[in-house]
Amino acid sequence: MKLAVYQGPSPEGDIEHALRIVDKALSAVSAAGAKMIVFPELFLPGYHQPELHKSMAQQQAGPWEQELEQLTRKHGCGLTIGWAERDGDTIYNSASCFDENGQKAAHFRKLQLFGPLEKSTFAFGDNYQTFCCNGYKTALLICYDVEFAHHVQALKEQDVELLLVPTANPKIYDNVPDFIVPAKAAEYRMTIAYANYCGIENDLAYGGKSLIVGPDAVALANAGLGEVLLVADLEIVNSIDEEVLSTHDEDRRFVAS
Repeated sequence: MKLAVYQGPSPEGDIEHALRIVDKALSAVSAAGAKMIVFPELFLPGYHQPELHKSMAQQQAGPWEQELEQLTRKHGCGLTIGWAERDGDTIYNSASCFDENGQKAAHFRKLQLFGPLEKSTFAFGDNYQTFCCNGYKTALLICYDVEFAHHVQALKEQDVELLLVPTANPKIYDNVPDFIVPAKAAEYRMTIAYANYCGIENDLAYGGKSLIVGPDAVALANAGLGEVLLVADLEIVNSIDEEVLSTHDEDRRFVAS
């Protein structure tokens, strides 16, 4: 299976522009043979847009999701994307995954809200979502979630092999793509796709450095600071020497306090 990641600037509330970007990216990665592409956190309508989250958030099965379903069917390529979800009076920082036939495979609400901006707008999610993506047991986390070992471990305990992570990581936190994400991939023997923004949105500078990293902590594809499409063939993971993979699951010990 070929997996893709889109890294680019925030659409800053321009939904028509955002959907054109999704359309173009799906076309490109589908032509390259990819079966799934991961977009950044809150791509609809943009991450650093608290007022727009409140005014523009949509319900599931609303116009945004309907358009995204059509685009995945059009290009025959799956899509994972972050968006602002409204459920009654409650707003969530959510991500949806659509398969290559336009069917919704999973929906996830962010568990670990970061900083006062997110906590003043969104409610906390409270469950994991797992599904099958082209033969891989797959799950979603959003940005800050992946930095918490207990969430990744909980998914490992459900036999998750592939973790898709829309993110909006600021430039000051380059340690996350540089060290934390590869370390989580290695410790829990997962492949992780981490899709970030680049550029500046309302004075927030993003760090880019999106990546697809295998369970040996080696990047299958990684980005710098600019707009880019990454594509990686996950078949490479099958050829990794077992001797370099973590045995933490078998070796973990607990010490009485």
